[in-house]
Amino acid sequence: MPLTPLILNEAAMRLNAFLAECGVAARRKSVACILEGRVRVNGKIVLAPYFQIDPEIDAVECEGRRLSILPKKYFAMNKPAGVVCAVTDKYDPVVVDLLPASARDARVFPVGRLDRESEGLLILTNDGGFAQKLLHPSKGVAKEYEVLLNLEINDKQLRRWRDGFEMEGRRVKPLSVEVMQKEPAGRWVRVAIGEGLKREVRTMSNLAGFGVEALIRRKIGGLTLVRLKVGDFVELSFIDMCTKIFKSGTV
Repeated sequence: MPLTPLILNEAAMRLNAFLAECGVAARRKSVACILEGRVRVNGKIVLAPYFQIDPEIDAVECEGRRLSILPKKYFAMNKPAGVVCAVTDKYDPVVVDLLPASARDARVFPVGRLDRESEGLLILTNDGGFAQKLLHPSKGVAKEYEVLLNLEINDKQLRRWRDGFEMEGRRVKPLSVEVMQKEPAGRWVRVAIGEGLKREVRTMSNLAGFGVEALIRRKIGGLTLVRLKVGDFVELSFIDMCTKIFKSGTV
């Protein structure tokens, strides 16, 4: 008897999404896993990534291992420089290695990126839906950085930076750029962005004529890095994480 997708059950979800929620792989890689015939639903191989299953009823296996949805985990970290925002890396330590084994077993991953030499606030989770909400430009989650420039910035350079630059074929403008009252004077700037292009703040700094000696992400949405020491982290509940990011709070 052929498998019939469940389309009326409110608990139904796509097979590739279920695999991602179980920590098998991200949704795109889960598609490949399904197409390779490595996944069975109720004992039968399913080759349709968007096949609907009921997690509470259907038995889903990947390479003979019965799958179940992992409990959701949410962490805020003060990422140190020299550590890569990844789950694995051939050459450098990764942020996931700074978390306890229980977090790694839950398959948490960094939401967005801070480049290797940058520091500051980083969110890690195994909740793909939450991660997508946090990253999507339509949600308006701004990010704020403190940048130490190699030279003192003047008013003309500041105005140029605020006007934005041509990046990836279009004009990209920061939400704000302000000189901070911090030593060395005139070299620390606070930059807020609303998008999240690769190395956006560093690229803007270079286009404005400066090198970057230090870059620290201080805020994601309303969540501000205050108390966490470099390399430390805190685990938060979903409600607490959302409240801090989409309203305000500190870690």
